[in-house]
Amino acid sequence: MTRIGFVWNPYSERVPDLLARAQAWCAANGVPAWDAPGDAHQRIGEALGGTDLVCVLGGDGTFLRTARAIGATGVPALGVNAGRIGFLAKVEPDGLEKALEQVATGDYTVEDRFRISARLVRADGSTEEHACLNEVVVARGSRVRMIQVEVEVSGSHLATYVADGVVVATPTGSTAYNFSAGGSILDPRLRNMVITPVAGYLSPLHSVVAGENHEVRLTLREADDGALVSVDGQFDLPVVVGDRVEVRALDEPMRMVELAGSTPFYDLLRTKASLLPY
Repeated sequence: MTRIGFVWNPYSERVPDLLARAQAWCAANGVPAWDAPGDAHQRIGEALGGTDLVCVLGGDGTFLRTARAIGATGVPALGVNAGRIGFLAKVEPDGLEKALEQVATGDYTVEDRFRISARLVRADGSTEEHACLNEVVVARGSRVRMIQVEVEVSGSHLATYVADGVVVATPTGSTAYNFSAGGSILDPRLRNMVITPVAGYLSPLHSVVAGENHEVRLTLREADDGALVSVDGQFDLPVVVGDRVEVRALDEPMRMVELAGSTPFYDLLRTKASLLPY
């Protein structure tokens, strides 16, 4: 290991101590390191060259921001949980040094996580495209009124949902908003998309899984107060009736470090679920 980057949550009280410990470990082991706050997207991107590992000190939100910055570079990431639940940040704070030792000695594997592209096509013909690790959501605006979203899968009409929104999630994101909306949880190593309405009204179809070769199209058909497209819960884009989102698989995965001896996914799922504030 020749260079490590540490991306941290600037709003967490737990991070300063974690970052100091990480820097001390690098100094003691002769490993060059850089660091940046999670919201410094450009700074992170510029520092990635020659980096063997990005270690994320924060919760799932910080990990998702880091994933956007890493993009298709192939640099693997390891999350150290300084948040609450931390499905993406698997290492707990007291295991930081041990985790760095394992990476340094090669005692790990790299797991490829499926990503999707959300292409927003506006009614006026303009477009923009964003990569997602977790999900893309078409949701109602600030007023509590349902919207209508037509869902097509590779040209076939699936449903027109009358709902608060519709989620298209990756397997990694299936434990996030999709799960809270009652959607199915997928094994994170799969390459599928799960389509789930949020508070759907009289909906006969719920939590439908589509394969990686399909394109999922979400078209806003009715919205009294406008609507939003949310990308990984990190930023929202306003949309109007007639706008659509085209969701498809990306070839380039997000690479995540899986330490030897890590808790298996289904055990992790049970453990993390017990931390939820029921």
